Amino acid sequence: MEHIALYRAWRPQSFKDMVGQQHIIQTLQNAIRENRTSHAYLFSGPRGTGKTSAAKILAKAINCEHGPAPEPCNECEACKRITAGAVMDVQEIDAASNRGVEEIRDLRDKVKYAPTEVRHKVYIIDEVHMLTTEAFNALLKTLEEPPPHVMFILATTEPHRIPATIISRCQRFDFRRVSLEEQTERLDLICRQENIEADSDALQYIARLSDGGMRDALSVLDQISSFTDGRVTYQQVLDMTGGIASEQFGKLALALLKEDVGTVLQMIENFMQEGKSADKCMENLLYYFRDLLMIKMVPQATKMTERVLEPEQFKEVAEAFTKEQLFSMIDTLNRYQSEMKYAVQPQTLFEVALLKLCSIPGQAGDAAQPTAQHSGAAANQEDVAVLKRQLAELEKKLERALQGGLAAGAGQDASSGSRQAPGGRAPAPRISAPAKLPSQLDRYIAEKSGEAFAAAGRKWSQILQGVKEAKVTVHAWFMDGEPVSVLEDSVLVAFKNNIHRETTEKPANKQVIEKVLHEQLGHPYRLVTMMQKDWNAAIEGVPDQPAEEFQLEQELDVPGKSKEPWIDEAIELFGEDLVVIKD
Repeated sequence: MEHIALYRAWRPQSFKDMVGQQHIIQTLQNAIRENRTSHAYLFSGPRGTGKTSAAKILAKAINCEHGPAPEPCNECEACKRITAGAVMDVQEIDAASNRGVEEIRDLRDKVKYAPTEVRHKVYIIDEVHMLTTEAFNALLKTLEEPPPHVMFILATTEPHRIPATIISRCQRFDFRRVSLEEQTERLDLICRQENIEADSDALQYIARLSDGGMRDALSVLDQISSFTDGRVTYQQVLDMTGGIASEQFGKLALALLKEDVGTVLQMIENFMQEGKSADKCMENLLYYFRDLLMIKMVPQATKMTERVLEPEQFKEVAEAFTKEQLFSMIDTLNRYQSEMKYAVQPQTLFEVALLKLCSIPGQAGDAAQPTAQHSGAAANQEDVAVLKRQLAELEKKLERALQGGLAAGAGQDASSGSRQAPGGRAPAPRISAPAKLPSQLDRYIAEKSGEAFAAAGRKWSQILQGVKEAKVTVHAWFMDGEPVSVLEDSVLVAFKNNIHRETTEKPANKQVIEKVLHEQLGHPYRLVTMMQKDWNAAIEGVPDQPAEEFQLEQELDVPGKSKEPWIDEAIELFGEDLVVIKD
């Protein structure tokens, strides 16, 4: 007798055979019982959760010779022929290969004719999101007001790709992923019926691999049972699927914690010799550390783990790590996993990722953390006190400068022969102050030759390119600036033109730049800006001349210079030949 795949042989033929969709089954059965079925349904959800099976069962239930009934009898001629796909009035259409407007127009023309074999015409359109826009438009009116003898059942895994006008004309049912317990029970039932001996932990692992899809679980079971001559064990499932036992992950995790590089590299080599793929190992290891984090943070949530079948046995491993270490490990593995898609040598990248994990600080560093935090808090308080004193001194200097500014400005004009404003009245002095406090600016100056600034300088061309790819208009303004220093979590950029600087400082533009800085430098950085002339003056200035911090400048009538600052900026940007000044 020809073998039939398990997922085909065990396709549900009645509502009671379906697994894990009780909310949908009860609603449909009540609608049939009360004669309140709709003319159009939309079944959406992940693959292998029973959408097409439910559509066929519904078609049988409303066309059963002993019905309509909440459950099809599967014994009458109508039920048998619908199951075999031999009834012309119940059609299953694959929208992936019949996605054009002509096919839908043909369907629309046939809808008007009465059924010839059963009570209702039923059109099951699978993967309906593949239809073109024109096809959806052709289906729209028919879907809204079909003849009373027609029912449409649309099935899709991607409901977001279906127009809202289609969704609003259907009753929508969202199929959920089948739970681990329900899948395991169903697999155990099928194994007993098919005379397959299977260990419970093997079935549980198969259910976890299927990610909530019953069809995927049956396909894996079918494959493994053929390989093992009817005896399915946990180790055989691991060998067939390329998985790694939780115990091996536990040894690898402890080796990473101890920074035992030799053991880590040897285990990777053993995985490769056993035929495991580097990307699959990376994925499984990522799931494992996620499970350890779940065990550590939610001790009672034993069902939330993906690759650890017995969470109780791994609590000791979870306790050996801190939450910060696990978060850092997951973040590192996730970053390397995304890079592995384009890697020529995935094994090498996997080895580099695990060596990177070995460098994450261990328990000793964490034990010293409270003391470090305490000393850091004390240092912060001292810094605040120093800043307060410096701010008070600056306020006093500013007050003295304001009091003596007019007289000093007039004396300077007299000695230098500067031309005064019309009427013999000296113009008001303008005070220009640096963007940062002197102490902060001094720190930037001290770090202008630091390693962090050198690293940023080496990647500056990539940063500019990243800004250009993110938003070309921001790149046009940002090109005017150049990095001059990096201090802790901030990058100082000096601009030649004030308009470019102000536009770059706008929150939306600044957010784009800071996102690119984070991506390129691997650490979140704030963007700090100042004028190039102020930076040059700061690094060339004499430290013992505090008067340079606040300079009194006269607004003088210089020939060729206008009294309006924006006119000067326009001339500087576009040139005198292109600027016409009108009153």
